[in-house]
Amino acid sequence: MLVTKQAPNFIAEAVTAEGGFDDKFELYNNIGKNGAILFFWPKDFTFVCPSEIIAFNNRIKEFNDRGINLIGVSIDSKEVHFAWRNTEVKNGGIGAINFPMVSDITKSISRDYDVLFNGAVALRGTFLIDRNKIIRHATINDLPLGRNVDETLRMVDALLFFEENGEVCPAGWNKGDKGMKADAKGVAEYLAENASKL
Repeated sequence: MLVTKQAPNFIAEAVTAEGGFDDKFELYNNIGKNGAILFFWPKDFTFVCPSEIIAFNNRIKEFNDRGINLIGVSIDSKEVHFAWRNTEVKNGGIGAINFPMVSDITKSISRDYDVLFNGAVALRGTFLIDRNKIIRHATINDLPLGRNVDETLRMVDALLFFEENGEVCPAGWNKGDKGMKADAKGVAEYLAENASKL
């Protein structure tokens, strides 16, 4: 269980957001102003994975506007990442993705984040890392279950709201909603006003 703990650092080969190679991509050097989303997918040139990667890429401005960098990881080599990125979507590729794609060919990163499945591929792990390199939220989906990028953004918003306001985010909280003071009075007041909406 990694939530509340420091994110395991790594140095690995990667394909950069610009489409080149970085043979010493380091996680800690690529945390955004407010943190990062580190997410794993099982394997390149597969089926559910491209839908998730494209969904993250389609929302990259929303993450970047929040000071959050996106970093993707799978067990494929940098050359396979490069080939997939340089294959058009209509031909089974993902096109020019605007975030780094890390190669975990040794599977050590997947092991460190406890997402390695049967010693073969990574499960669909998503980790919200804050600006202090602490993991604040994590989800792990089984192979057939694609993740919801909007929920990942919601969790980013919840973390940033908490950090800015010191108030916690109750069930179903969305950006623009009121928070809740983390004491008995605050909880009672919030529930009195919102219990029927939960």
